Amino acid sequence: MLGQWHISKLQNPHTGDIFGYKTQGCRKAFCIAGYILSCGALRLLFYWKPEWHVWVNCIRCSLEEADIVLLRTTDDFRIYSRKTVTWISVSAFIKSRSDYPATEEDSIFSKAIMKPSLQVKTIQVQKIRYVWNIYAKQFQKVGVLEDHHTCSAIHDKFGSGLTCNEQNVRRVICGPNTIDVPVIPVWKLLIKEVLNPFYVFQLFSVCLWFAEDYMEYAAAIIIMSLLSIFLTVYDLRQQSIKLHRLVEAHNNTMVTVCRNKEGFQELESHHLVPGDMMILKEGKTLLPCDAILVSGQCTVNESMLTGESIPVTKTHLPQTDNSKPWRVYCAEDYKKHVLFCGTEVIQTKADDRGVVKAVVLRTGFNTAKGDLVRSILYPKPMNFKLYRDALRFLMCLIAFAAIGMIYTVCVFALNGETGEIVKKALDVITIAVPPALPAALTTGIIYTQQRLKKKGIFCISPQRINICGQLNLVCFDKTGTLTEDGLDLWGLLPSERNCFQDIHSFPADHSLPWGPVFKALAVCHSLIVWEGKIQGDPLDVKMFEATNWRDCFAVSDYRCLGELAAHTVMEGITILHQFPFSSALQRMSVIAQEIGGDPQAFIKGAPEIVAMLCRAETVPSNFESKLLLYTAQGFRVIGLACKSLQAGKLPAALTRKEVESDLTFLGLLIMENRLKRETKPALEELSAACIRSVMVTGDNIQTAITVAKNAGMIAPTQRVILVEANKVPGSFSASITWKSLEKNKEDDSQTEPGIRLALGSGQYHFAMSGKSYQIVAQHFRHLLPKLLLNGTVFARMSPSQKSSLVEEFQKLDYFVGMCGDGANDCGALKVAHAGISLSEQEASVASPFTSQTPSIACVPELIREGRAALVTSFCMFKYMALYSTIQYLGVLLLYWQLNSFGNYQFLFQDLAITTVIGVTMSFTGAYPKLVPYRPPSQLISPPLLLSVVLNILFSLSMQIFGFVVVQKQPWYSKTDIHSSCGENASAEDGAHEQTDNGFKSYENTTVWLLSTINCLIVAVVFSKGKPFRQPIYTNYVFILVLIGQLGICLFLMFADIDDLYSKMDLVCTPTTWRISMVIMLAVTFAVSFLVEEAVIENRPLWLLLKKTFRYHSKSHYKRLQHMLEQDSAWPPLNETFFSASVAVTVEGNIGGHSNPTFDSSEDSL
Repeated sequence: MLGQWHISKLQNPHTGDIFGYKTQGCRKAFCIAGYILSCGALRLLFYWKPEWHVWVNCIRCSLEEADIVLLRTTDDFRIYSRKTVTWISVSAFIKSRSDYPATEEDSIFSKAIMKPSLQVKTIQVQKIRYVWNIYAKQFQKVGVLEDHHTCSAIHDKFGSGLTCNEQNVRRVICGPNTIDVPVIPVWKLLIKEVLNPFYVFQLFSVCLWFAEDYMEYAAAIIIMSLLSIFLTVYDLRQQSIKLHRLVEAHNNTMVTVCRNKEGFQELESHHLVPGDMMILKEGKTLLPCDAILVSGQCTVNESMLTGESIPVTKTHLPQTDNSKPWRVYCAEDYKKHVLFCGTEVIQTKADDRGVVKAVVLRTGFNTAKGDLVRSILYPKPMNFKLYRDALRFLMCLIAFAAIGMIYTVCVFALNGETGEIVKKALDVITIAVPPALPAALTTGIIYTQQRLKKKGIFCISPQRINICGQLNLVCFDKTGTLTEDGLDLWGLLPSERNCFQDIHSFPADHSLPWGPVFKALAVCHSLIVWEGKIQGDPLDVKMFEATNWRDCFAVSDYRCLGELAAHTVMEGITILHQFPFSSALQRMSVIAQEIGGDPQAFIKGAPEIVAMLCRAETVPSNFESKLLLYTAQGFRVIGLACKSLQAGKLPAALTRKEVESDLTFLGLLIMENRLKRETKPALEELSAACIRSVMVTGDNIQTAITVAKNAGMIAPTQRVILVEANKVPGSFSASITWKSLEKNKEDDSQTEPGIRLALGSGQYHFAMSGKSYQIVAQHFRHLLPKLLLNGTVFARMSPSQKSSLVEEFQKLDYFVGMCGDGANDCGALKVAHAGISLSEQEASVASPFTSQTPSIACVPELIREGRAALVTSFCMFKYMALYSTIQYLGVLLLYWQLNSFGNYQFLFQDLAITTVIGVTMSFTGAYPKLVPYRPPSQLISPPLLLSVVLNILFSLSMQIFGFVVVQKQPWYSKTDIHSSCGENASAEDGAHEQTDNGFKSYENTTVWLLSTINCLIVAVVFSKGKPFRQPIYTNYVFILVLIGQLGICLFLMFADIDDLYSKMDLVCTPTTWRISMVIMLAVTFAVSFLVEEAVIENRPLWLLLKKTFRYHSKSHYKRLQHMLEQDSAWPPLNETFFSASVAVTVEGNIGGHSNPTFDSSEDSL
């Protein structure tokens, strides 16, 4: 449900719906009367359907007048939620007009207080509080600092803290700053579980069975249901305790805040409100809220959010006098100024203003940690065809049961047996609808989860396992995912007087000489000394190690690096200020000062970006060719530059723009990024299985293309077409160009028709940068799907562009997997159908799957297990549907003679056969080879429906044949059930009659034995092996169970043990008839198995039928593929197109995420 409530006051019906209602007394009275008359059944119905409760009790009205609101999600599920409007009084803090603080005038706090009552109207949705905005006439989220504040406004309005009165008003309206997840009492969990429709149906069934004296079966179901309920309640209770402990520490910390006109004040963190000025002291601190750093600098450990324990440097919000809201002004870099709740501050560094200060941005469940907890409390429902089809199939079974009920009523009424008619009719429902179906479907998923865990893949969202079986496109991050995490320094290409010098190789015998390049390597990083070690980004660590400086220590308020370079005098340099690395800007910079020297700026980043910021006369003329030379070999290249600064100006007062301009180019640092050993085999396996691989990286496009070729994503015979999009200077239009990257002799010798033929057959790949992707998305929206269809390399992509790309692939009906190292890929990992994090920390909460082994070998493994789980779910569904139908048909046949199965007969079929098969059928593992096609994704598909229908017909035919033929036998007697057993049995008639409970008959014995063994037949026939699961004989437990069950059934068929037959309501039949039944079963098995293998599982036959009837896939990407194959002008090689002047608004907002864990867009209701 989470994330579906982007709710506005019905202005955007497609993003969320909210309706106002007013309670009416007379309607409420009628409802109460209905509850009493229906013995609570109506109340139970309203519990399941809250919208019906609102519609019956209330009348529609405007949101302004409403005392009840009804929310509806806008996904396919359209889930309703009922919320009661509550009122909060602030009269205790506002006695007069003068008590309205000046800072509140343009805020939601002043707009929500109704006069003269001084009350605020609120509702709470998924732990978030919304208040009624009197002027905007809509509910608006509180607990967050308004987005409209500019950078200077945040410094000016909140720089000196809130007054006590302001703080009190905000605290009452926002509520406490706690992520309160109380441990749910057992009785609440128990009631909630018991009121589940499944268990209510079970209760109805049990009551019916007790009324019919099916004591043993009813007792067995009660025991199973209670066991299931207690296990579920125990599991939920443990989850509740775990979640409570996860957030417990957050709610009990002491913080120091700055009070306007009152100085510093220490208080408990749950009193914090948005706008409070918090003081961050030295030492480790766990952040109790999200806050904007307004002075000083911090180093934080954000592993709780990203799963990466690399320290992250945060800098203060610039005090820029700009009319843009602070987040718009900072763009994607806004996170560099935000301290997230739940992360740990491990180091603080004050600037010239004295202390490190932060303004509280979000409190409680609005924070990054709060969003994370909410995503666990309210998981988004999985919209997967299997689950929707399952419900439709159940509806069909209910309709099937209704036909059976009508038949039962007619048969019993015509025969004058009206006493039992109601019980017998209701009994049909409990037989036709398999109550164990949901549990059986879950079993396979649980076993798959266990198998994945043994292989080092942890899953926190089991529903997604089945979806993994449908993946047909996987996006991979490059560094740390396809290539080794650590980069090895390969060489340094220094530049002097706009010429490249001789390359300095690593490791080298001689150290780098002291100079600008040496200083850049020594200081241009975000490393810190933490727990006695130099820690930070692996690239920065390698770069610093290249200087051979062996010591790194802190002096006073800032860091000082000093050492003894071998054979040189002692040197030292101090870092005064830092502008951290920005994905959007693709660079970082520092201001540093040599001991006894002037301050200097050092910059490192993407070579193209750094060169643009340098003075043209300092950049070598062969810069582009040298860069291409190294990137084409797959090296990662970083540009270095420096600049001398004026001694008088304070470093903190300089803006980033001032520092990062008119630079002197220093050279290129060349780093080798080797492919992981497992990368190429894994990608080859995916390619052989017709699963597309796409690279999405923040690295240079040439490096990315080379790595894609080395990894096998792009075959040597395939062409790479670079797509470049640029905004046209001085206008609102843009241009797009297609260029072929291959320039070798082989390509030059190709004729134009030859090239066009290769392109026409789809032997080409598009590569584009993040900038081009964004321009295409804005100006060439119609071309984006065509580009994505053959897009393989996406370089220089920001985190939000990665998420946008995944969503665009999903719009083309791809099932998208995303595999990344969890640092910059959080957003993409969450939006993908299956996100796989390679983070070492198992607690990486950014993705549904986490692999302990940091290689992409886990991706084919997950797809294998997903396919096996999906096929298992289908097998289980078909089996459970057939089992209930077989039993249903048998009972309806016997109803014809006013007979039925005995309670032990039901017990044997339901427990000894079906339950055991349901538990063991899912043990079959995944087939080790990935085949080049996927299992079906829906139950309502011709092969599956045909399989179920044909097997129902085979069962029906066999049971009717047995039922009719037994009556034709010479020894058959309707009244004497011992007529076939000879004289001895006839002599004991009196003894037998005493134990006869009315179920015994030749028809009953025949139909029951046939239907019971038929359940075993369908279990074997439906237990699919290759190509998605291992052969059935590898599931030893299942085979042993089937052999044991068949042995017992044959023993019951051929044994002549009077006590056993009496207990099981069976009668003795001649051996010839028993052999006849075995022959009937053997024929049914042979026909069923043959049809399943020769027709249902015959893939070439279905493909031929599709071709004959001209069936085309409904998937958007398949239709587009078919269309482009016919288009000889695509792709338009070496051509440039121009867009119209109006840019298309990009769906899904490429602009950035609200926080690293969860994209919340619930600002207004």
